[in-house]
Amino acid sequence: MTATDKYAVFGNPIKHSKSPQIHRAFAQETQQQLSYRAHKVDVDKFADAAKSFFDNGGKGLNITVPFKIDAYNFADELSGRARLAGAVNTLALQEDGKIYGDNTDGAGLVRDICENLGWEVTNKRVLLLGAGGAIRGVLEPLMKLNPSHVLIANRTVEKAQKLARDFSEFGSVGACSFKALNANQYDLIINGTSASLAGELPPLPSDALTDEGCCYDMMYSAEPTPFMRWGAESAAWAVSDGLGMLVEQAAESFCIWRGTRPTTRAVIDAIREELEACN
Repeated sequence: MTATDKYAVFGNPIKHSKSPQIHRAFAQETQQQLSYRAHKVDVDKFADAAKSFFDNGGKGLNITVPFKIDAYNFADELSGRARLAGAVNTLALQEDGKIYGDNTDGAGLVRDICENLGWEVTNKRVLLLGAGGAIRGVLEPLMKLNPSHVLIANRTVEKAQKLARDFSEFGSVGACSFKALNANQYDLIINGTSASLAGELPPLPSDALTDEGCCYDMMYSAEPTPFMRWGAESAAWAVSDGLGMLVEQAAESFCIWRGTRPTTRAVIDAIREELEACN
């Protein structure tokens, strides 16, 4: 009898993680035999916990807050996109015993925006709110879609400027503070700040959107976030939260581990229904 391959997500907190539900659905759809659990890890014990997991037969890990930099440092080998992101959300045991680190967040965002939502990025003006790890993790795949210009706005302008310098090789990218946002309009505004978690809204000009502009919040919840409500009130052509990104980045991780890509629409719909039912 073949032992079931073991996978898990490490985080702190982790109680409300959707990852076990998502990956179990992927396994069922693709007829893969595996187990997947959520583990709360002490904030200073990541390396010990990860080593123990892999030493005891674990095949792969998803990594969430606050351990993505710990996972970056833990990996023996890194993908190019993980190096650019400076963070890892997927660890995979290789045949030679080495641990491979990747970052699937950007791929998940791009797939949700372009394939699930059908929004255009190429030749569009994009405004990114925030300059933390969430934005850094998605910049490269987003810029590879060739937007006409990307502007990174952040409370601390120096952080935004550093990101702009780091990713300047991929296209036209600039930086400013929130206060310096002017009358320019954008076709796509992506909120990568944690403001939505606190029920707050980044300071935005009321006329920041073009007539067919779209608003995307990387956070997700049962109700529209403050940023999504701002988009609707500003007559956005379309608004979305980040639930699709969550499921798509998980599908990318699953493909890295298992060599097959699951479909995502049914999983996105099922989690959306659960969120709305609990509201």
